[in-house]
Amino acid sequence: MNNEESKDELRPEYDFDFSKAVRGKYYRQFLESTNVVVLDPDVTSAFHNSAAVNQALRAMLQFADQTSVLTGRSNP
Repeated sequence: MNNEESKDELRPEYDFDFSKAVRGKYYRQFLESTNVVVLDPDVTSAFHNSAAVNQALRAMLQFADQTSVLTGRSNP
């Protein structure tokens, strides 16, 4: 690689000064707003996307509410 090929081609507005960066600045905010669940491979194969997983879980919650009324148990 010659000197011309190694020339910095970034525009000046993309020249960031990372010496002033704060490590983990948004870490706590990220943790509070994120809820990641990892599914086992056998469960993953039953769902095509996150919308399908959410739909199934909502159906289970609705079913649990309906059956708690039938059994006389209160939902915590």
